[in-house]
Amino acid sequence: MRVLIVEDELYLAEAIRDGLRLAAIAADIAGDGNTALELLDLNSYDIVVLDRDIPGPSGDEIAKLIVASGSGMPILMLTAADRLDDKASGFELGADDYLTKPFALQELVLRLRALDRRRAHNRPPVRELAGLRLDVFRREVYRDGRYIALTRKQFAVLEVLVATEGGIVSAEELLERAWDEHADPFTNAVRITVSGLRKRLGEPWLIATVPGVGYRIDIHEEAERG
Repeated sequence: MRVLIVEDELYLAEAIRDGLRLAAIAADIAGDGNTALELLDLNSYDIVVLDRDIPGPSGDEIAKLIVASGSGMPILMLTAADRLDDKASGFELGADDYLTKPFALQELVLRLRALDRRRAHNRPPVRELAGLRLDVFRREVYRDGRYIALTRKQFAVLEVLVATEGGIVSAEELLERAWDEHADPFTNAVRITVSGLRKRLGEPWLIATVPGVGYRIDIHEEAERG
């Protein structure tokens, strides 16, 4: 999952970003409305965490533009105001969820996971494919009933691969979905992470490399083995 954090309080924005990364959620920061619009135009995000009171185009204006675009991108609004009418106006603008400052980071993570699940046509929080059982809330992975310890980045990459249900994911898409805007497009981080993930999952190898195209979960190999 990749999230855009639109928040003009830099320390808060950085704390949220760092906390989300610990939960295997890639996150970028925009400190004002103009930067937010630029990043939304350049990158593909799953969810936007949007402070209503920001310089430049306000959070409300950005919310209206996102809704008008028809992208269906979920919006989680942040605000210091906790009055019911403030929340009501936010929902009327198109917000999918609302969080009042101060808030616990774990609550934000849970709400983001729930929004992401809802966005993807109510897919279950526990996904099973080719002998893999991936619990996105607990960040646990099992293969044929055996627990597998993964790094945060390995988990993020596996989550993207499993979500495609055997479809091919390019290295560029993995870099976009599991890293953030500071990732070097010429880095070999994807290849190294996939290699480490493949070894953690064990034999027979589940992650197939499609030369010149990308990677996929080899569901056919697992079906033959079963």
